[in-house]
Amino acid sequence: MKQGDEHREALAALPHGPEFRFIDRVTGLNPGRSGVGQYRIRGDETFLAGHFPGRPMMPGVLMVEAIAQLGGVVAQCDPDHPPLDDLRLAGVRSAKILGSAGPGEMLEIRAGVEGRIGGLVQIRGEVCGADGQLATAMVVLSGSAGKGEDPRA
Repeated sequence: MKQGDEHREALAALPHGPEFRFIDRVTGLNPGRSGVGQYRIRGDETFLAGHFPGRPMMPGVLMVEAIAQLGGVVAQCDPDHPPLDDLRLAGVRSAKILGSAGPGEMLEIRAGVEGRIGGLVQIRGEVCGADGQLATAMVVLSGSAGKGEDPRA
C-alpha cells in the first residue's frame, strides 16, 4: 500500500466540495482494493454548532459518509475498472455508531472494496479515533459507465 500525500489527485476526484468532504488526506491506497484516510475535526464546522450545543461531536452519519467518500476514492482508482460517472452513495447497511469524537480529534478512516457488479460497488469501512473504533458500516456506491475513453489512459 502506497503512503503519503501523493494521493492528492485521487482525493481531488471526489465530487464533493471542500465544505462536505470528510477526508482531509489519503495516507494509504491500494487502488481498487483499500485505502486509509484522515479527517481532523477542526471545531469550526457548521454542523458542530447544533450537534450538540455545549458538547460538540461529529455526527455518526457523517462518519458513515467519510467511509463512503474514501470508498469512492478507492473504487475510482481501480486499475481493472474505468471510473464510474456520477458515483454516489446508494445504500447503507450494517452501520454501527460505537463512540464519539469532538473538536481537535483526528479520525482515521479505512475502507475496502468488498465487491463490484456493473455500476455498483460494495464498500466495508470503519472510523477510529484516539479511543478506538467509533463507527463501522457497509455502504453501496452507484455510478454509471463513462461515455468515451478512460481518463486514466
